[in-house]
Amino acid sequence: MPQEVAPGLFVRGFAPPLNLADFALVAFDMDSTLISIECIDEIAAAAGRKAEVAAITEAAMRGEITDYRDSLMRRLALLRGVHEEALAAVYEQRLRLNPGVEAFVAACQAAGLRTLLVSGGFTYFSERVRRRLGLDFARANHLEIDDGRLTGRLVARPWGDVVDGAEKRRTLLEVAELMGIATERVIAVGDGANDLPMMAVAGLSIAYHPKPAVRAQAMISIDSGGMDRALELLR
Repeated sequence: MPQEVAPGLFVRGFAPPLNLADFALVAFDMDSTLISIECIDEIAAAAGRKAEVAAITEAAMRGEITDYRDSLMRRLALLRGVHEEALAAVYEQRLRLNPGVEAFVAACQAAGLRTLLVSGGFTYFSERVRRRLGLDFARANHLEIDDGRLTGRLVARPWGDVVDGAEKRRTLLEVAELMGIATERVIAVGDGANDLPMMAVAGLSIAYHPKPAVRAQAMISIDSGGMDRALELLR
């Protein structure tokens, strides 16, 4: 059972503090983890379909819809015809970094960790967030756009077409292998059910304002406050 070591801060399976410099890689989810929104829900708002799309998103993140690919394809189909200008509007008007993210990322970088963003969201946003935070690597889904409008489909990439929970896990393992490090030296940070596969193989898992299923399994759970609260447990 998770133990509350400070208000809104829980640990499970270890005695803090841990040494941040003992780790070599940190992998982050993006939507609702590094940033405060679910991008697909905000794009859907431009199509007048936010409530319908958001309901599917929430069910998927709680783990009630276990086929993430199916849930994503259902949501994408509802975005067909949305003008690509809606993506810029979401980034400029709605996307904000979550509290404490910049401080936590900077602490990881100062300790010598490489940084990976691996998201079931979209490259339009992940690449901008990667550059903004100075992250080393990023992988996300690539929206197909034709004549300035979303087609409701994804573009196939060399690794596949959909970043789901299995692909998040595979990407984390791949980068760790390329770096020549054991998974015990990897930190994984997420909030939803599709983050659990990568969190399960990491040496340290951090849940940020998580869904209940994620809170129950994470080694650190930040239920209140910013992401930098993890630094209370990492020296």
